[in-house]
Amino acid sequence: MSDITWLTAAELSAAYAARTLSPVEAARAALARIESANPAVNAFCHLDPETTLAQAAESEVRWKQGAPRSPVDGVPTSIKDLMWVKGWPCRYGSLAESDQPVPDDDPAVAFLRGAGCVLLGKTTTPEYGNSGVTDSPLTGLTKNPWALTHTPGGSSGGAVAAVASGCGPLALGSDGGGSIRTPASFTNLVGHKPTFGRVPQAPGEHFGRLSASGPITRTVRDSAMMMNAMAHYAAMDWHSLPEDGVDHTAGLEDGVKHLRIAYSGDLGFSHVDPEIAAGCRIAIVAFRDAGATVEETDPGFPDPYGWFTDLWRGLSAEGALDMDAQRLGKLGDKMRETSQSGADMTLEDYMRARRARTQMIQVMQEFHRRFDLVVTPAAAVAPFPTGSESPPGWAMGSSNYETFPAPFNATGEPAISVPCGFTSAGLPYGLQIAGRRREDALVLRAARAFEKAVPLFDRHPTL
Repeated sequence: MSDITWLTAAELSAAYAARTLSPVEAARAALARIESANPAVNAFCHLDPETTLAQAAESEVRWKQGAPRSPVDGVPTSIKDLMWVKGWPCRYGSLAESDQPVPDDDPAVAFLRGAGCVLLGKTTTPEYGNSGVTDSPLTGLTKNPWALTHTPGGSSGGAVAAVASGCGPLALGSDGGGSIRTPASFTNLVGHKPTFGRVPQAPGEHFGRLSASGPITRTVRDSAMMMNAMAHYAAMDWHSLPEDGVDHTAGLEDGVKHLRIAYSGDLGFSHVDPEIAAGCRIAIVAFRDAGATVEETDPGFPDPYGWFTDLWRGLSAEGALDMDAQRLGKLGDKMRETSQSGADMTLEDYMRARRARTQMIQVMQEFHRRFDLVVTPAAAVAPFPTGSESPPGWAMGSSNYETFPAPFNATGEPAISVPCGFTSAGLPYGLQIAGRRREDALVLRAARAFEKAVPLFDRHPTL
């Protein structure tokens, strides 16, 4: 058998069922890989090996009895440090938060625990997820396993660094403006932002009206398996969608024949690195060869950067409302500046941003009358060197390198990043596929079709 740490969740599940591998062996292998890899990449900010191995032992008993809780029972899984895990601290990448253990699980964590996932630890994040690179006042700089001088992106940078370096095949991330998809693009991984409300979140999550919790994996099938484990209704989240009974793995191999796909290389307004633009155009051929009708066209909405930033600033200010002076004084410069700029924003500006979001939702609803899926680059650039919030020479506005993911946070539609290629410098980049609300299974199916046409999931970095 190949190195245990590079086995997918599906492969681990099959090995457990065949009794050729045990959850305890998989957990020990993951913990050993964390011990060797984490000093280089800084993916984990909290570990509890004793608890991890105890969970693995319980899973092993269930598999021996022929009664696993789910196909992901016993699979090593990491949790981004924006979500609560009962008995572990949740620091949000901030010195302003307590290091005391929290009393409950976030809903998605509770569902993963209920499915039998073996929790490895908490992964690093920029402070409150408020950055496209993972560098926080609390845990410092997280690095990209493909190039340690480069960023893995953010805010799920620790999550992707963990999976990409072999520290468990599953990670729970969150995405408020590309925070799953951009890091996945930067690390040759699959990152799925579910339909808003499909995976429940904790009440009070201050980016919760833009953000969604979702899977980060090496393969599309693993993401579908993880969705099955946590895409359930939770009464504590009033945005939570009703149970729909969808099996995200069913029909995963059905392909894209007869689907209507729109391909947009720039959404009509974005600057894109020429090497990324050229590489992502392989999707047109791949999907046409698979039987889809592909048309090059743009959805027709203007650059959302300005109003989306206003929404984000407003939500940042809301998150800081209950902080006393002592906690505010412990915030890092970027989070303090973002929340203060939101507090200084006029009500008129905020309402204009809300109106622009509504207009974009209407545009996309009309667009989806013609097209089942929208395909774009996942990010406008490949990973860039650490030490900067954006790639060298890239201004903000229409040149924002995260232009592609944010619109689908605004609309609440499901969107996934799937590995697409490597630059001449050997750096990974991804393709984004988005679909109608509640059609996560179709988005995953299309991603699997592309993954089969352009198989890159078996390429791993060498630390």
